[in-house]
Amino acid sequence: MNANSLTISEARDALRKGTLSAVDLTMSCLTAMDAGDGLNAFVHKTPELALEQARAADARIKAGDAPAMCGIPVGIKDLFAVKGVPTQAASNILSGFRPEYESTVTAQLWAAGAVMLGKLNMDEFAMGSSNESSCYGAAVNPWKVDGRKLTPGGSSGGSAAAVAADLCIAATGTDTGGSIRQPAAFCGITGIKPTYGRVSRWGIVAYASSLDQAGPMTKSVRDAAIMLGAMAGHDPKDSTSADIPVPDFEAALTGDIRGKKIGIPREYRLDGMPAEIAALWDRGMDMLRDAGAEVVDISLPHTKYALPAYYVIAPAEASSNLARYDGVRYGHRAQLAQGDGITEMYEKTRAEGFGPEVQRRIMAGTYVLSAGFYDAYYNRARKVRALIKRDFDTVFAEGIDAILAPTTPSSAFGLGEQGGSDPVEMYLNDVFTVTLNLAGLPGVAVPVGLDAKGLPLGLQLIGRPWQEADLLNHAYVLERAAGFVAKPTKWW
Repeated sequence: MNANSLTISEARDALRKGTLSAVDLTMSCLTAMDAGDGLNAFVHKTPELALEQARAADARIKAGDAPAMCGIPVGIKDLFAVKGVPTQAASNILSGFRPEYESTVTAQLWAAGAVMLGKLNMDEFAMGSSNESSCYGAAVNPWKVDGRKLTPGGSSGGSAAAVAADLCIAATGTDTGGSIRQPAAFCGITGIKPTYGRVSRWGIVAYASSLDQAGPMTKSVRDAAIMLGAMAGHDPKDSTSADIPVPDFEAALTGDIRGKKIGIPREYRLDGMPAEIAALWDRGMDMLRDAGAEVVDISLPHTKYALPAYYVIAPAEASSNLARYDGVRYGHRAQLAQGDGITEMYEKTRAEGFGPEVQRRIMAGTYVLSAGFYDAYYNRARKVRALIKRDFDTVFAEGIDAILAPTTPSSAFGLGEQGGSDPVEMYLNDVFTVTLNLAGLPGVAVPVGLDAKGLPLGLQLIGRPWQEADLLNHAYVLERAAGFVAKPTKWW
């Protein structure tokens, strides 16, 4: 086995035993990254920085100062500011931007001894479900069928592809409406979206500030627990960061869920749901039931309004957040004709700098925030959001410990096959995931099986707020019962 194929926990144990060095592990990943250029997962490589950090990690390990992430090579989604490293959010409007500051998440990872391999591809400003809105071109799913190149999902598509293809040991992602969980399901890996406020948003390029949340994308549930422990924590620089202690998530993986109540929301059984997805869901219920949990039918009555509410709130917040990108202080500035003024500069810069999907969402968001439509759309969507949160609060108050649901309505689709003439077709990929973001709840996607074409399918577990430890333990039970060990056949 090549070192880059290891999980975080396997690599940690080998590093501590001295059977592997952080430099050798990093070199293995750097070699895999170069060989994996065909996946277009990494968009900025940082090999010199990686080897410098790996040497420092080896020194820490030798000195007996080795946190769990020490010496672990990771990829960073292009949404996280890393000091001195290009950070473009996969957008031309941030071309050439190298921040003079470090995001809280990456600062905590470096403090824990993690090694940075480079920046990962994504949908532009995290707006998308297929990674096709990236200014770098789409990342490609390492799973392949019938010679078709498949989407790795979005927006954290580069992160999912890189982890699934063993180009890195783990990666960071962000989740605004499913952008960790959907690509994790499409690529056959694990991804957790923590409770809103568990992980600092400071230094992460904002899409929709009341929905965005960072989390780890890993090869196993144990790895997700380890990495989340390094990423989480209170940050006074983020006003939405919760001052709540971070538990030992790995220690919570007991594998014992006897007596726990698992809710099955009837509203998630959509008309026309593919038989494979329904069968996978039923199989997941059986696995948790066999582990001693009680499976209970529940109702989340406002679920059907989640997708339209999300696609009002998220674009509204995006239109506000993206107003700052105007070509004045940093990033792309359009060439002006003689006589052009500041208004023309703004118009030309934003028309050239933003891609079609981002422009679409900015316009939609500006529309719903306008004076004549604020109450009709934005305020109404906020009220629906409150009702969706109340649905979850009600079932958790009735004793439900976790909720089991599909992650996606299908396995990975081909690049260019969805959303061409009708963007709503692409938005439907978020049907099972957006409710968590609207309610601020934690959710974890776990690979459970393969479809008839041999592509990964995942299930997600939804947890109580701030109970990621308990949620990860449920996911650990599901992971062990599913026994998913399939890997993509290397073709890139």
